[in-house]
Amino acid sequence: MSVAPPHLIGLRPGDPTLLTIEFDGAVYAIRLRRHIRARRYTLRIHAVNREVVMTMPVRGSVRRAREFAQRHGGWIAARLDRLPPPVPLVHGARVPLRGIEHRIEHCPGRRGTVWTHCTPDGERVLCVAGQAEHVARRVIDFLKREARRDLLRASRRAAALLGVRVRRVAVRDQTTRWGSCSANGVLSYSWRLILAPPLVLDYLAAHEVAHLAEMNHSARFWRVVESIFPSWKQAKAWLDAHGTELHRYGNGQARSQAIEK
Repeated sequence: MSVAPPHLIGLRPGDPTLLTIEFDGAVYAIRLRRHIRARRYTLRIHAVNREVVMTMPVRGSVRRAREFAQRHGGWIAARLDRLPPPVPLVHGARVPLRGIEHRIEHCPGRRGTVWTHCTPDGERVLCVAGQAEHVARRVIDFLKREARRDLLRASRRAAALLGVRVRRVAVRDQTTRWGSCSANGVLSYSWRLILAPPLVLDYLAAHEVAHLAEMNHSARFWRVVESIFPSWKQAKAWLDAHGTELHRYGNGQARSQAIEK
């Protein structure tokens, strides 16, 4: 389970929450924070939400922070421009489900919530009933339900192989990790795993369940993973290569880039 770093401190009274700079006709908002260990000014792009964050020393000045950000306006613009744009979950958008592309189709006159359909020409469709403004929420709710069902089944299967007990499976929109395991048997996963091929979801379930036997990432831990999921290297390679793309859908992309002074 992750917790907030104790070395982050609040802003001083009078500090702005956001800085804004202008570069090449565009305005960029930069979230400001102080860090007890910081010795320099640092800019970082959190691409999950395409947010620019400025970290500064405890005794640093807002004026210098703004000047630093302004000098690196070109860097900010270039990094944001390189990020693949988010994919909103609206009518006509295409989203992967278990690794297979589906087109979202709004079906306002139909009953139900969300269901899948295959057209005569083989196209996979994610049909969404209800009003247009509820399409994105209904799609995410559907994906979360599907993710929890698949992850619960995969986790129980892995636990049976290891002879351990899974107490509970939770599904969240985690941005810094794909899964986590508590010592009391609570497993937490990113719902976005349902977007990946089933091999990847099954690997993450085996990975987190293996922590119930080895709460570390030692060589022994990876031997446990190997014993219950021999294809883990293939699945991990896919996740390393394509995992950040899963955060594009409805939110953005998970990756960070940084510059320091």
